[in-house]
Amino acid sequence: MIEISYKLTDPRGMHARPAGQLVKVLSGFKSNVQIGTEDKLVDGKRLLAVMKLAMQQGDTLILKFDGEDEKEASEKSKEFLEANL
Repeated sequence: MIEISYKLTDPRGMHARPAGQLVKVLSGFKSNVQIGTEDKLVDGKRLLAVMKLAMQQGDTLILKFDGEDEKEASEKSKEFLEANL
């Protein structure tokens, strides 16, 4: 299992466009991905679940990867987060 944390810097937080793009990135991997906060994790491949997190600027996003391509999934996700959020 690989876990990464990322502090959201986008002034709008995790709004619809980057949330949808992130779900698309995560859906391209076989590994299970949980995304959220220390208090609440959801399936990272489900857009509505990710949107319900209502993450704001300054919140710390946690992603947990578990599966055969977890390393590649975590690397691609980190690249996406740094470029978009």
